[in-house]
Formats: sequence, structure tokens, C-alpha cells
Amino acid sequence: MQLDRSRKMKENKNQEDDYLSPHFITRSNWLRAAVLGANDGILSTASIAIGVAAASNSREPIILAALAGLVAGALSMAAGEYVSVSSQTDVEHADIEREKKELAEMPDIEIERLAEIYEKRGLKKETAQKVAEELTAHDALGAHVRDELGINEISQANPIQAAFASGAAFTIGGILPFLVTLFLPLKSMEYSLYGFALFFLIILGALAAKTGGSSVPKAIIRISFWGTVPMGLTALVGYLFNVTAG
Repeated sequence: MQLDRSRKMKENKNQEDDYLSPHFITRSNWLRAAVLGANDGILSTASIAIGVAAASNSREPIILAALAGLVAGALSMAAGEYVSVSSQTDVEHADIEREKKELAEMPDIEIERLAEIYEKRGLKKETAQKVAEELTAHDALGAHVRDELGINEISQANPIQAAFASGAAFTIGGILPFLVTLFLPLKSMEYSLYGFALFFLIILGALAAKTGGSSVPKAIIRISFWGTVPMGLTALVGYLFNVTAG
């Protein structure tokens, strides 16, 4: 009886922890940048190395190509992510400044806009008006930024965080196929690169799906297919332009 009671209390505690834990959407910003970076690092580095391996009989060009792709890709990914997210942040700030001006110049119209939003979401007209007035009295700008512009702490962009996560993830992902070019037999290098890259991609897809709370099998199928296509096409290019590197 005591054992059953302890087990039940433990189950209730686990359910309470699950209920109180943050939603997966809170991880979306950094998870997207990290997964994209690692996926691109594995895929880009492996594809470049496969293309050169298919066209060369020497290890040195393969290693050099993989290393160059790794360094250039990591820096490009970080810079691109920073510029992209910074542009998004600039747009958000511009919209917020515009909202400040509208709140100062036409507060009554802004309350009506807010009430219309709440009414469309299912509140009665009187309730929507009351909610809009009370939220405006509490934090007018915050209410409009959140409910009219759709900007909140979860979705708000962070350029430095996104750039660092993307660049670091690319580097970590790119190192894996680079190590293959260093230590695996040259004779079957293309196949070794493809096999290990696909293995790394599958692990990445499963971890990302698990972290994000989505379907693991679906993620593995998706990442395997879209990983095979570029590596296969790059190998084809290498075979078409087959040259012997001395």
C-alpha cells in the first residue's frame, strides 16, 4: 500500500513537471540556427570533399577542399545569419517606433484596433473593448507590440545569438566529414564520406526532432533524402570532370 502510494506520488510529480516545463516553441530560435548550421556544415563539407574525391587520386586536394569549405562555410553562415536576423530586428524596431507614434497621436483609434483584434479571436464586443482598455492602461505599447504586431520575447530575433549558434554549429558539423578525409582509406573515400555524412545527418535529425518535440522518423526521412541529393549530384560533377591530381 505504501509502495503504491509512493509510486502514485512520483507519477503525479512527473506529470506536474511536464505540465510546468517550458513549451518547445521557446527553443525555436536557437534550435533553428543550430540545426541549420550543423546540417549545412555536415552536408557542405561532405559534398565538397565527395566532389573532389571523385575527381582525384590524391588525399591532399580532398583535405584542402574540405578544410576550405569548413572555414569559409562557418564564417559565411555566421555572417549571413547575423545580417539576416539584424534586418529582421531593424524591421521590428521600425514597427515598434511607428506604433509608439500612433499611440501618441491617436490613442482612441489604437484602442479600437486592439478591441477588434480581441473580438476576432472570439471575445464579445463589450469584453474585447474592456480588455483593450485595461491592457492599454497597464502597458499600451506592450499590448500593441504583442497583439497587433505579433512580436514577443519568444519570436524576437537576436542577431548575435543566431550568428554564434549557426557558426559554431556549422564548425562542429563540418569537422565530422573533415575527420573522415584525414583518416579513412582513399580508395573508397567518396562512399565513406557519404556513409558517415548520412549517419551524422540522421543523428542530427533525431536529436533536433527530440529537442523540438516533433516526429523523429519523419525528421530522419526528410534529412536523409535532402542529404543524399546534393552529395549524389556533387559526386556526379566530380566524375564528369575526373582529373588526376598528382
